[in-house]
Formats: sequence, C-alpha cells, structure tokens
Amino acid sequence: MKKAENIIVGISIGDLNGIGSEVILKTFEDNRMLELCTPVIFANVKIVSFIKRNLNSEVALHGIDRIDQLVKGKINVLNVWKEGVDINYGQNDEAVGKYAIQSFTSATAALKEGLVDVLVTAPINKYNIQSDEFKFPGHTDYLDKELEGNALMFMVQDNLRVGLLTDHVPVTDVAKHLTEKLITQKIETINLSLKQDFKINKPKIAILGLNPHAGDSGIIGNEEETIMKPTIKKLFEKGIFAFGPYSADGFFGSGQYEKFDAVIASYHDQGLIPFKTLSFGVGVNYTAGLNKIRTSPDHGTAYEIAGKGVADFGSFKEAVYLAIDIYNSRNEYANLTKNPLKTKEK
Repeated sequence: MKKAENIIVGISIGDLNGIGSEVILKTFEDNRMLELCTPVIFANVKIVSFIKRNLNSEVALHGIDRIDQLVKGKINVLNVWKEGVDINYGQNDEAVGKYAIQSFTSATAALKEGLVDVLVTAPINKYNIQSDEFKFPGHTDYLDKELEGNALMFMVQDNLRVGLLTDHVPVTDVAKHLTEKLITQKIETINLSLKQDFKINKPKIAILGLNPHAGDSGIIGNEEETIMKPTIKKLFEKGIFAFGPYSADGFFGSGQYEKFDAVIASYHDQGLIPFKTLSFGVGVNYTAGLNKIRTSPDHGTAYEIAGKGVADFGSFKEAVYLAIDIYNSRNEYANLTKNPLKTKEK
C-alpha cells in the first residue's frame, strides 16, 4: 500500500471559463495538501499559469509532458495540449468544452493505466462538451463505460451519504426505470461501497419511496407496493440491511436519516435538494461502484462568479480528501479480505 504522501491525484481541469481552475489552485495554496498527495493537473501549464496570475495566486506550478516527470511536493501540470486557449470567464464556449473533455479523457486513461491513483474532476458544462467523439451527459456516464463495475452517484458529507436509484433521468421517466434489477444493483453497490470505502461492517441503508407518502399503501401510486417492498425484502433475506421505502417529505427534516449509514433516493432532486441543503457547500460527489476512485465537488461551473476570485473551494478540497481516504480504505479492505479464514467442515 502506498503511503499517503505518495498518492497521485489526477485532476481534470473542467470548464476553463468556470471556477474549476480557481478552486483547484486555492485548494493547493495550502502547502500541507502536498504532504497528503501529489497532484497532477491535466491541462496546459501556460494556460494554468495565466489563470494563476489573473487570480493573484502564488502557487508554484511544475509543467511536465509525461507523468513519469512529476515531482513530489509540487503541483504538477501535465501538458495535454500545446496550443493556447481563449478564456472568457462566464461564457458558454464549445471550444473550451473540447479542452475540458480532452483533459478529462486523458486523466481517465491515466487512471485506467494506474498512472494516477485517484481522479478528482473539476466542473464541466454538460452543454458544450457534446461532440461526435463524446456523447455522454457527463463524467459519470463516461466513467461507467470506461471503467469496471456499475457507476452510482453517491453524495457524501461526513456521515451523510445519499445515493440515487436514477440520476440524470427526466422525472416523467423515473417510474419506468424502477425495476427489481435496478434497485437490487444500486443497493448492492452502496452496501459494498459502505464496507470497502467507508469501513462500515454492517451498513444500514434507507430507501425513499417514489410517490408522496411512499404511495400511501397504493392510494398514491403502487411502485412501492409492487416493486420496492418485495425487492427490499429479498435483499434483507440475503443479509443486506435495507429498510423502507420511507416517505421522503419528512425524512431529512425529522433527522431520520441520522439513523442510517446511507440513504437512497428514487430520483435526482429527491436526494440532492436535501443533501445540498444540509451539506453547506462542502459535500462531495463520489462515483461509487467502480474499480477506480473518482470524486468531484458538488457544484457546477458557476459562470456568474468565474474569474472574480471569490469562489468557495471547500467542496473541491473535501473531494481531494475523500478520494485519498477511500483509496486508503480500499487498500485496507483488500488486505483484510484477500485471505479469509476458512471454517473447518464437520
């Protein structure tokens, strides 16, 4: 297992017209971060240096052309492209979107090859990244295709962990996606993640119903009765401590979520609105269920404040911390489970 200070954190630059570069630089202005990991920003050192000067940042950057040239204790910038880029803060620009994806796909390739240990992604604009070469709604869908496992959006802030049965799905289509197969896969993914990534031996997982009042015994929709409850029962019989479905409206406000190690919402806003309300800008988006580790801040490009030097970097910094913690937890879990004691047959 690598020592903490040797963990290589690959960082994709995100949308250069947004706040991604700013929160990255602010995170590593604290030299103590370099005692925890070695960052490699996938971008272009001249561009990042330009942004640094614009923000009056004093961080020292080390430009490299290959990852094997990285220097521990420095903020390494891997030159993924050579040409200049026109940066216009706050603008939705397709050209800038292409560089965001070039950074991200290069960082993902390095992650797959084991050249970086974990990946932390700065925010992208889902509208300007689309092309013939990249037809994905965002980071998670691409990672699900490129890496092994089944990706699941898992929002994390200390002991508050919220997963989703469906993520970037129109509300009108959510019900048709809620099958026994999907629910089983998502709950099993979170159960394993809680064990290997968060060191929770016997996780307790709450599932929120799709309909108001969790369907009120079939009066307001029947998905809870016909699909969710039978699936949860089967999982419980397999030894997974899944409970619900619970009515979503008062679940967070009453503090009921504190009794569980994770909560799974039926759809995007049902989970993310309470999560972001409670996490106060330091929440992290973790892609659970894959053979590699990726985290990101829980915010977007924030065009309206880009280039002004006022962006809060708390969530990005927490994303780096969480990636390191999960990397160490996975190594520990692998060591503990690789040679399990066999029971003697009678």
